[in-house]
Amino acid sequence: MGMQGMGMQQQGPQPEMPQHDTSETIHISSLALLKMMKHCKAGVPFEVMGLMLGQVIDDYTIHVVDVFSMPQMGTTVSVEATDPVYTLNMVEMLKQVGRSETKVGWYHSHPGFGCWLSGVDVQTAQSHEQEGPRSVSVVVDPVQSVRGKVVIDAFRTIEPNFMRMGMDPRQITANVGHIKPPNKSAAIHGLGRLYYSMPIAYRKNEFEQKMLGNLNKRGWTNHLKMDDFCDHHAENIKKLKEYSKLTEQYNKWI
Repeated sequence: MGMQGMGMQQQGPQPEMPQHDTSETIHISSLALLKMMKHCKAGVPFEVMGLMLGQVIDDYTIHVVDVFSMPQMGTTVSVEATDPVYTLNMVEMLKQVGRSETKVGWYHSHPGFGCWLSGVDVQTAQSHEQEGPRSVSVVVDPVQSVRGKVVIDAFRTIEPNFMRMGMDPRQITANVGHIKPPNKSAAIHGLGRLYYSMPIAYRKNEFEQKMLGNLNKRGWTNHLKMDDFCDHHAENIKKLKEYSKLTEQYNKWI
């Protein structure tokens, strides 16, 4: 009876094993967000695209530190795929100036019609994920981004084989990716079936927030631009002549 009782106790419900945390967050720097927004706003009403540079820190963190635009010309509803030759040359030139980060994803704009992935965007995202499985696809809406509010979202595609095998690559144990309610436009265009949304985080101080808040003001970047080279060169020559004249007068005075 004792052995049978022990056997019956072993057949009872077993405690659930702790599941692996599937949370993953995209951290976008102020420089990357600023350049991304400037590029997307300059392309309105057409779609534009570019690549994101950064580092894959661990299983839960991807840092985007910089971006650069692509020369593709898009329409109002789609944008072309990336040029691998241009990408390779651009990455090599960035390495020469100390930017040694690798490509972690791509971004493109949806001017005025929300953040989601079209059929062409899903194919482009899949091509990037073939190069790197953790590649991220970021969509920016520069028209709806007003008064310092940035309408942006990050996605990654879902492989059909995973769904057939009963596997789910999305964030299923973390609540970070489920806090924001799903976009209705994105749900219509395949959110949850063809791709899933990823949470985005920003680390910005007070001055960076003011800088991003001035993004919609006209002419705020004029002071960051260099004057015409010919005028700048002429001004330098004029100053050097003045310095030479003052030096001669100083020598006479001595």
